[in-house]
Amino acid sequence: MVVETQIAKFDSIPLDCGATLAPVEIAYETYGKLNHTGSNAILVGHAFTGDAHAAGVSHEGKPGWWDNMIGPGKAFDTDRYFIICSNVLGGCQGTSGPGSVNPATGKPYAMSFPVITIRDMVRLQKLLVDSLGIKRLLSVAGGSMGGMQALEWAVSYPEMVRSAIPIATTWRHSAQQIAFNEVGRQAIMADPDWSQGDYYDTKPPARGLSVARMVGHITYMSDESMREKFGRRLREKEKFGFDFGVDFEVESYLRYRGNQFVSRFDANSYLYITKAEDYFDLTNGTGRLVDAFSSVDTRFLVISFTSDWLYPSYQSQEIVRVLRRINGDVAYCDLQSNYGHDAFLVDVAEQTELVRGFLDSTARATEAA
Repeated sequence: MVVETQIAKFDSIPLDCGATLAPVEIAYETYGKLNHTGSNAILVGHAFTGDAHAAGVSHEGKPGWWDNMIGPGKAFDTDRYFIICSNVLGGCQGTSGPGSVNPATGKPYAMSFPVITIRDMVRLQKLLVDSLGIKRLLSVAGGSMGGMQALEWAVSYPEMVRSAIPIATTWRHSAQQIAFNEVGRQAIMADPDWSQGDYYDTKPPARGLSVARMVGHITYMSDESMREKFGRRLREKEKFGFDFGVDFEVESYLRYRGNQFVSRFDANSYLYITKAEDYFDLTNGTGRLVDAFSSVDTRFLVISFTSDWLYPSYQSQEIVRVLRRINGDVAYCDLQSNYGHDAFLVDVAEQTELVRGFLDSTARATEAA
């Protein structure tokens, strides 16, 4: 299935920082068909470096980042549901971000782009959903930062969200999670080519962005998955080089991942989106999840993975405990996996069964209501 990325344009959007972004664009893709009652729509949020291309094949032949979960007969069954995925605000894959042209200057915003939050991303998604004529979403789902969006949807627009599926995520970043993001930001800003963010007509900060991606990629895997994949194997040699070139397979892999990332992602978007993740707090700083969920009448399926040390299971369990305390409708599963945080993208067999069953019961309850 070849899919086309579409662009929706809106006059303006107010932001949490107090600024107004005008105009604003959002890139999105859809899969399946909206039924005549508009009751089968599901919004999927992407993780930090994802984009709107979640399923199918692009014109360039690239499969969607969650193609193993979205499609006919899959967890998000496009024979039954209408799936929407959009690139987040601040991104670099068609939605307004620091690389977009500022109409006031005719040049890229760069660091004059206003600081954004997860709530701002969701606010723009709501404009998109409204423009598609959808009054209520059957579900909002996503892993990692996509899970943050699902949680924010449930809290900000409870009347519009029948169910939510936050996967491998958190209701707010821990100090460790903020620390990893800050290392990535500092790697970018320490690159002389960053030029205070004003590099769009010159050379981008490829070295800094590559290092940032290398650090991030380590956190997506687990000790066990890295041991199985690389161990201490040498790269195309039988003994150490006794220099600072590539000796180990894992070194080669990280460099490859870093260089590959530079060709598809904007360094300033990296700064803005990681800051949005770090600012995210479902309680708006109060620390009281009970209050955040007090007006929520949404069914939840919360999924975590045993080997995920970037978004460890205890963070999902905090959400589940609070929902159960207020007699919320919540199901939870901590899935066994060796893949670390990346498990939600690659270890999908059990995840598929959970999501399929949850969506089926939600759809049947909606139809019976």
